[in-house]
Amino acid sequence: MSTIHNPVLTGFNPDPSICRVGDDYYIATSTFEWFPGVQIHHSRDLAHWRLLGRALDRVSQLDLRGCQNSGGIWAPCLTHADGKFWLLYTNVHHHMSGVVMDTPNYLVTAERIEGPWSEPVFLNASGFDPSLFHDADGRKYVVQMQMGEALTSTRFDGIWLREYDAATARFIGRPQKVWAGSPIGITEGPHLLKKDGWYYLITAEGGTSMRHAISVCRSRELRGPYETHPQNPLLTSFQKDHLALKSAGHGCFVESQTGEWFTVHLSQRPLQRPARVVLDREGNKSVPLGRETSIQQLRWDSDGWPRLAHGDNSPRETVAVDLTSQPWLLDELRDDFDGPDLNLHFQTLREPVDSAWCSLRRRPGWLSLRGRDSLASTFDQSLVARRLQHFQASAETCLSFHPWNFKQSAGLIAYYDRFYYHYFRVTAAGEGRVKLGVISSDNTQAGHVHAADLPLAAAQKLFLRMAIDFAELRFSWSTDGTAWHAVTQVFDATLLGDWVSPHSNFTGTFWGVCCQDLSDRSAWADFDYFDYSSQPAIETGDRCDVAGG
Repeated sequence: MSTIHNPVLTGFNPDPSICRVGDDYYIATSTFEWFPGVQIHHSRDLAHWRLLGRALDRVSQLDLRGCQNSGGIWAPCLTHADGKFWLLYTNVHHHMSGVVMDTPNYLVTAERIEGPWSEPVFLNASGFDPSLFHDADGRKYVVQMQMGEALTSTRFDGIWLREYDAATARFIGRPQKVWAGSPIGITEGPHLLKKDGWYYLITAEGGTSMRHAISVCRSRELRGPYETHPQNPLLTSFQKDHLALKSAGHGCFVESQTGEWFTVHLSQRPLQRPARVVLDREGNKSVPLGRETSIQQLRWDSDGWPRLAHGDNSPRETVAVDLTSQPWLLDELRDDFDGPDLNLHFQTLREPVDSAWCSLRRRPGWLSLRGRDSLASTFDQSLVARRLQHFQASAETCLSFHPWNFKQSAGLIAYYDRFYYHYFRVTAAGEGRVKLGVISSDNTQAGHVHAADLPLAAAQKLFLRMAIDFAELRFSWSTDGTAWHAVTQVFDATLLGDWVSPHSNFTGTFWGVCCQDLSDRSAWADFDYFDYSSQPAIETGDRCDVAGG
């Protein structure tokens, strides 16, 4: 017997799609503008998960250059049939205009979950959240939401189905609308399941925020008509202020090898933003860790409808599972940059690592980044980062940098998107001098807190550290790694989170290192290590608790 502690995938792991092959469970989650694309986690007991890798690791599979904040990979679907894995995904090119969305959908396959994954097959661009259903007779169908006509009440135009011929990699016939959705609305994220002669359509509704939900309908015929669950929604956190797991929705079902049923779903753990009126609405809250993945147990009642095993439709933080506990070895969270590859948790923005700007060989034992575009760019950002996965955590690095003008900078960054970040950076301050300070971007409105003026020689080995305690973010620095000097200002960590940005609300905070050179792109910054760790609370006055917890 194991106990699931939710969320099982902490820190920006949304839109989970689960697949079981024998005794192994795999969850695929969205990665948006971060490269490589589609995170895949692995478990053998549903309680303990490890990051296995990412499926889309080359530009021919995933071209993200120019990708908007929170564009890119939306809601992948992972299945296994015919002796191989199938992965459908959307690469959202544009989603902010309110008039039209560009949402090309693709399919890749692999013999092994570790890959290599095939070159992509283009499916369509009529909507997003495509899912592949393998029927018992061997036929395959793609279900997805369709974007309706712009500027009309049917912008979310229900769930559409179309048969797919894997042999020819082509669709058969025209798409057909099979479900318009329930009164909850904003119907998306469909998955099909066949059980006991019924086709069950599982969708996300309500929008991926406070009204989020899992809705279920069913039909004896694949193409409908579908009837809605009499107690819909199956799962929601809406209007349940006491719950720590908010925004519960976007589900996918799986049966264990012992016959138990579960649904994975996304959830959020918002923080009350400091110095704001305490109201239970999004405008006063932020989600720095982003949308995470949780698991609930299901039961099938005598009427053939699924329900949460504990009886109501609220997500639980702990869930029992009848599987032997099989924990993994703890992840290595420190990278000394001594190996040929970066730590698996690292990702880059919109493009793969290339030795022309990111090298582990230029200075052995160090990560070298060549400065390119500014942090506002959607193209050539030299930034390597990992997810923030804890409300209380710290990160440390050692920087070696020789800037010769103010257009060259490098350092440690807490990053949500190109409009929201706190950047602890070193830049030139005249002949033989550098300056150290924190640049904060709040929806392109910049603030600067000066930390120190130092001789250029100090920047040849400068230690930088940041630590978060719920809503509070602190920076400190050292020239020897032992005597630390604190930046006096405490920074707002809730600036970096879902529900804050009008430009994007779908990712989560990343911590990492970066370098910019807006002069001639000649400056290299070297980082000796990156050490991430969870830590106890920093005892500095009142703490900002998780909303509802």
